[in-house]
Amino acid sequence: MSELFGDDFITITDEDGVEYELEVLCSVEYRDHTYLGVCPAGQDEDAELEVNVLKVTEEDGEEILEAVTDEDELAAVYELLLDDYEEEERDE
Repeated sequence: MSELFGDDFITITDEDGVEYELEVLCSVEYRDHTYLGVCPAGQDEDAELEVNVLKVTEEDGEEILEAVTDEDELAAVYELLLDDYEEEERDE
């Protein structure tokens, strides 16, 4: 996986082989892991922004993305992602 900054797009495949294209909004580091704030690519601009948090982990030497299931971890990371995203918006 390459460095992700700005309006990057990634395609992920779930366990059932279904592919999804996601836009990476931002990334943050938390407790020695990288987390991505992503939304579905091509989301209608008038729709409410649906942001998901994915954790970058390593399995058999390969980086994979996984859903964050721990509610406390998700809340902490979501707050960091929101702060980072708002800061980027102010800078633009």
